[in-house]
Amino acid sequence: MSDPRELLAGLRADLRAADYTVDGVARLVGDVASAALDREQPLPALRATAGSREPGAVLLRLGTLGRTVTRGELDAALPRTGTAGAAALGLVAAAGAAPQDEVRPLVDLRPYAADDAGEPVQWWLVSDLGEVATGDVLRPDHVLGVGGASLTLASATVRTPVDRVLDVGTGCGVQALHAARHARRVTATDTSERALDLAAVNAALNEVALDLRHGSLLEPVEPGERFGLVVSNPPFVITPRTGAVPTYEYRDGGMAGDSLVAQLIGSLPSVLEPGGVAQLLANWELHEGQTWSQRVEGWLEGTGLDAWVVQREVADPALYAETWIRDGGQKPGPRFDELYAAWLDDFAARGVDGVGFGVVTLRRPARDGAPLRRFEENLAALSDPLGEVFAAGLAAHDRLALVEDLGDLRLTVAPDVTDERFHTPGDPDPRIVLLRQGGGLRRVAQVDGDLAGLVGACDGELTVGQITAGLAVLGEEAVGEVRQRLYPRVRSLVADGFLRLP
Repeated sequence: MSDPRELLAGLRADLRAADYTVDGVARLVGDVASAALDREQPLPALRATAGSREPGAVLLRLGTLGRTVTRGELDAALPRTGTAGAAALGLVAAAGAAPQDEVRPLVDLRPYAADDAGEPVQWWLVSDLGEVATGDVLRPDHVLGVGGASLTLASATVRTPVDRVLDVGTGCGVQALHAARHARRVTATDTSERALDLAAVNAALNEVALDLRHGSLLEPVEPGERFGLVVSNPPFVITPRTGAVPTYEYRDGGMAGDSLVAQLIGSLPSVLEPGGVAQLLANWELHEGQTWSQRVEGWLEGTGLDAWVVQREVADPALYAETWIRDGGQKPGPRFDELYAAWLDDFAARGVDGVGFGVVTLRRPARDGAPLRRFEENLAALSDPLGEVFAAGLAAHDRLALVEDLGDLRLTVAPDVTDERFHTPGDPDPRIVLLRQGGGLRRVAQVDGDLAGLVGACDGELTVGQITAGLAVLGEEAVGEVRQRLYPRVRSLVADGFLRLP
């Protein structure tokens, strides 16, 4: 058998030569089929590649769509690797040695494109075949590929260069691959041996060095180890703890309710270096008489961590149950109904009215002071990447904490900010003025005439003090009163990214 490193090098060269890339697949199948693939609908792509022996088409049908191809077709598509090499790597199984014999995929192998901490990069990721390919329920040790949650975390991650990164619950390793682009060393952990095996394949295939460790949450971290960044797409799904409900390693940490995320957050101070950032995805239960932010804030007590939490989705108990039962590949029928009832019973027993989902950004402060507490709900479509927004927001918080007199600052309006003015017919002055961000979190801030005038004058030439003095003269008010009214709102606009510090 050939050296696995040599096989992977040959496979990498074959995939490049076949243009088995995100852009290459889009060119091959067209916009409609490509968009359908993003929705996990394979039929348009199957129709677009039917009968084609082009290497990209063969690899797409085998690696992404989970269909069989002939040995002769695969040998032609992978001239350096061949069917024998792909089988030796555990990617496929061949029915025989003849060119017309069928070859079936054992794993999902698809292209992935990224553009985060540096130049755009093209990777290939191996994961387990999904329900779309197998037509069956998932195995308990199923290793998920890149989905919506993975993309959300990758977009939200702060990409400031650091020495060491920890990826908790690495799965197929996609977050660790991203982190390796802006860190000297990346440690990745998982409770699933299969996930670590596939993460190792993905690291080797894409020529990335990872330190892979087996264990739950932070258990594999050695005493005294500290990291500048911790990322985690943990098994946060709230699952009934009954024997009737299967446990999937990629989404279920084996704890009741949302306690796994609470435990992870509580243990993060021990592994973050001063100034270090942790970012994770999470679900939290919603209970009557308690806001979602109060629940999450309870997890932060005693940690001393800065916290910025954005709630992105809210699901009622029925919708949440349906989503995750379907995610496991279960189709409607008696078994579906059995699982559905278990979920609803579990939520009812604990008084759960709904489930929130969002992005949690934490930081171990580098200096003493009251920790940041920022909770916001944003259910609208956002702009990628968001990591820059979180990095800028944390930096703005730090700088504002050191500002003694806001009036000395020369602020500028962020380049993506526009204003919208709504007039009553015949009225020369607008009734409503909205400041709108074109990117990032796409916030909208309603401002009055004075604040809109102040923002409009922030061109970096005049100080905030000079601008408010001018507004006081125009409005025939005392300067102190204008500043008392506007300065706190200016601080909020800086913290939200509408205005930028010099």
